[in-house]
Amino acid sequence: MTSKKDVKSLEKDGKVVAKWGDDSKTESLLKICIEEIEAGNRPTTHFSKEGWKNIIEKFQKKTGYVYDRTQLKNRWDTLKREFSSFVKLVDKQTGVGWDHEKKTIMADDDW
Repeated sequence: MTSKKDVKSLEKDGKVVAKWGDDSKTESLLKICIEEIEAGNRPTTHFSKEGWKNIIEKFQKKTGYVYDRTQLKNRWDTLKREFSSFVKLVDKQTGVGWDHEKKTIMADDDW
C-alpha cells in the first residue's frame, strides 16, 4: 500500500523509490530514531527488530511515506557517515570551526 504522496516517486522493481530531498522527512526520521533509542530499542550499536518495526510504522504515520526498513536504514547509515565527516572537519582541522549563531562552518581564508 502506498500513500498519494508516493505515487509521483513510484516505482523501481515494484518498490517505492525513497526521495530524501525534503528535510522534514529526514528530521522526522531522526526524531523517531531518538525516541526508539530512549525506549531501549537500540541496546548496542544497532536497532532491535522491535525498534525497526516501530520506526517504520511511526515514519509512515508521521510523514505518509511508505519506506521499508532497508530504505530507512540506508538513510540512517548515510546520516551517521556524514555526521562523522562533519565532526572530523570541525573538531580536527586547524582553521575550521562552527558558527553556532549562523549554523555554518567557519574557516580561515587560507583554508
